[in-house]
Amino acid sequence: MRIGEVAHKAGVNVQTVRLYERLGLLKKPRRLPSGYRDYPADTARFIRSIKRAQELGFTLSEIRSLIELRRRARSATEMRAMAEAKIRDLDEKIRQLQAMREALIRGTEDCKCADGHHKCLIIEAFAEDDG
Repeated sequence: MRIGEVAHKAGVNVQTVRLYERLGLLKKPRRLPSGYRDYPADTARFIRSIKRAQELGFTLSEIRSLIELRRRARSATEMRAMAEAKIRDLDEKIRQLQAMREALIRGTEDCKCADGHHKCLIIEAFAEDDG
């Protein structure tokens, strides 16, 4: 399959296929005598699995590690450990986002600038960090 067909079937653009190849997420395809890349039939499915992993919050670097584990036929225990580490990472990000959300809610509840006669406390809070 040529790169355009792979990209179309995977639901990505051609640059994404090239990026994944450059990053080592995809094996280098064979080249036709014309110089065109010739990808195996399962490449589009594999790219869709990479996209699903990204949707779950895995970075391309983490996905590459998962792919390398799979290629080396490592144990399911190692794969599970990576997934559990990602869950802990996501939990921490959720805690940080919730704290940011709460701070903004408090700031907007305390803000009296809606009537146009007061300074915005939220903007002033940001300005305090300017030094």
